[in-house]
Amino acid sequence: MSDADLLTPPAAVAGGGPATERKLTRALLYLDDVQVTFDGYRALRGLSLTLGRGEMRAIIGPNGAGKTTMMDVITGKTRPDVGIAVFDGVHDLTRLDEPTIADLGIGRKFQKPTVFESHTVADNIVLALKGPRAALASLFGWRNRVPPDRVDELLTTVGLLAHRERPAADLSHGQKQWLEIGMLLAQDPKLLLVDEPVAGMTDAETEATATLLRGIARDHAVVVVEHDMHFVRALACRVTCLHEGAVLAEGSIDAVSADPRVVEVYLGR
Repeated sequence: MSDADLLTPPAAVAGGGPATERKLTRALLYLDDVQVTFDGYRALRGLSLTLGRGEMRAIIGPNGAGKTTMMDVITGKTRPDVGIAVFDGVHDLTRLDEPTIADLGIGRKFQKPTVFESHTVADNIVLALKGPRAALASLFGWRNRVPPDRVDELLTTVGLLAHRERPAADLSHGQKQWLEIGMLLAQDPKLLLVDEPVAGMTDAETEATATLLRGIARDHAVVVVEHDMHFVRALACRVTCLHEGAVLAEGSIDAVSADPRVVEVYLGR
């Protein structure tokens, strides 16, 4: 990884308090030499990765490559043994808990969609909206005063406006995935982490999801972990291949797909 983006030494990183006067890096997400060990198993072996603001990145690699552990580190679920993990130039993710990191603007979508199935599609968006958490704000029901236009805007983005009054349980698998992406957008994140979004989708839904994520990436940074290489190609973004807890190859989909090491450990299987 290049040191060109580094502006101040790692010791200057803020641990969740007020931002420092100078940022450590211009990148939105900066990981350097991140190492994680579970009971003697090295899940990450010096992972380094830089993500720019408004960039979409696809992460590929065989099972056990460290993709999930990487996202666990970014979201605060797992604390690395060593390494640097900086968000938005000043926030040391290794010192923050999951709720604090979520408040900074990192949203994560797991492979299996998790929506409130007994509620309408619109209510799912309302429940996910970012807002005040103070007791008085909750007591006086700020969510009841959310402008319908804001909900409709989000539903339009994910292609579900026509389904706003349907129970979420009635949606198809693909539509539930889109709803959960809409719920992430409702939190106004700077970075979305999306895990295998097209698993179980039809070809048409897969194509629509690629279009959706490309649109989202115009205003947000997006990291997509995926095994479907046709879908990865449709994302038209930079690709990083992980293997044994570190970056094996990085570049365009054509360059990574042609890398003999990637073919050997992943694509050739």
